[in-house]
Amino acid sequence: MKRLDGIWNAVTSFGNLLRAYRKARRGKRSKRGVAEFGLNLEHELLALQRSLQEGTYQPGEYRLFTIYERKPRLIAAAPFCDRVVHHAVMQVIEPQLDRTFISDSYACRTGKGVHAAVDRYQAWSQTYRYVLKMDIQQYFPSIDHALLKDKLRRRIKDARVLDLLDRIIESSPQSSATPQYFPGDDLLTPCDRRTGIPIGNLTSQFFANLYLDDFDHDMKQVLRVRPYLRYVDDMVVLDHDKVRLAEIRAAVRERLAADRLHLHPRKAQISPVADGVNLLGYLVYPARRRLRSDNGHRFARKFRRMAVAYRVGRLEWTSVVASVQSWIGHAKYANTDGLRRAIFSQAVFTRGTGQETASV
Repeated sequence: MKRLDGIWNAVTSFGNLLRAYRKARRGKRSKRGVAEFGLNLEHELLALQRSLQEGTYQPGEYRLFTIYERKPRLIAAAPFCDRVVHHAVMQVIEPQLDRTFISDSYACRTGKGVHAAVDRYQAWSQTYRYVLKMDIQQYFPSIDHALLKDKLRRRIKDARVLDLLDRIIESSPQSSATPQYFPGDDLLTPCDRRTGIPIGNLTSQFFANLYLDDFDHDMKQVLRVRPYLRYVDDMVVLDHDKVRLAEIRAAVRERLAADRLHLHPRKAQISPVADGVNLLGYLVYPARRRLRSDNGHRFARKFRRMAVAYRVGRLEWTSVVASVQSWIGHAKYANTDGLRRAIFSQAVFTRGTGQETASV
């Protein structure tokens, strides 16, 4: 692949920054930082453009918070100005580099996503007898900065774009990953290597795809595994032979070590496809799929809380509809008609003298 070059002017053009601003503000117009930026939009964009072009741009401090979805996850939210920069650089480099990714990488890519990945796996499961489901231990916190920068340099030549990407990477909050050792390390090696990219960044989603792109190509072209797919760090391989899958698992462990990554010790199991596999929120069988039970319980609790919040005026009806439709969009890809009826019969939305009910 020819490295991308001469793209700096496209990244920092006023038109590109304006498009980036419009993307960054979607769904967040009421947020204080977004509203303040938009009040004096032309001035803010021109100042941002000048700082980029003069090389004085520095990412700001992240806001850290924890979300709880099955397990706690530390999210790092960048200032709005930085999110505009993330969109600006991704708008230029992502479409060109995305074309080099394997077709069976599904996370955060146009025309891909969770449902496409589950469809692909389920089609394979009707052909193959066994599945090897794997994920990487502490993937985002473990991504090695030096290796990530090297992977970017093998794909991008423009020095100013690389400098901007370096600044974004280096601004990442301190990693929470447990220090890991690999062949050739001495006692201090993990302390000398910075790791970790923030889960909340748009750039991090792309970096997570790119970091394992070489690995993906090795799976397809070196190990010659056709039924292989990846969604961020969730990986699935299928075969008729359990011994062959065990050999692939051993090869994966060795290959991931080159990227200073480990397979999760309890999440690299081989099982019959007929038993179902827990994949991206669904329990998937060759001929059917169910929504994972904790997903339904979690949304049922949220639905009841929304009814209370709507009744006392803390939540608008448009927000209720958006949340409900988003969950239905996920749930309808499984056999969930009875579950949806049960959940939506648990609460009625009333406020004042009027009444609204969620449409299923």
